[in-house]
Amino acid sequence: MVKPELLEDGPITLAEAKAELEKIKSVDSELSFRAGKCEDYFNDFVTLSAVKAKELCSKIESLNVSRLKQEHIVQTVDLLPKTVDEVKMIFQGSNISISKKDMESIASVVQEFK
Repeated sequence: MVKPELLEDGPITLAEAKAELEKIKSVDSELSFRAGKCEDYFNDFVTLSAVKAKELCSKIESLNVSRLKQEHIVQTVDLLPKTVDEVKMIFQGSNISISKKDMESIASVVQEFK
């Protein structure tokens, strides 16, 4: 049996996952059932391209918000919050507290990409 080797471990945005699935689709003639379901989900909910998503990730990272991890940045890029209240709801489920000023800066950066 084949033992796959893990090359890299980390979160990726939905836009990057969609781009990877498109690469797989170009190589294989037919997607599996689960990959087809993922493709349907990506087509319905992903609005940014992979390049724009990476650019947005780097802009949010450049804000230098303290205690903000890569998982939080990816979640923000996937959900694209428009207002400070929406940013607050994203971080409500985690043990991270962000100042209102930082939330405003995150919302303003995301507004540029909408």
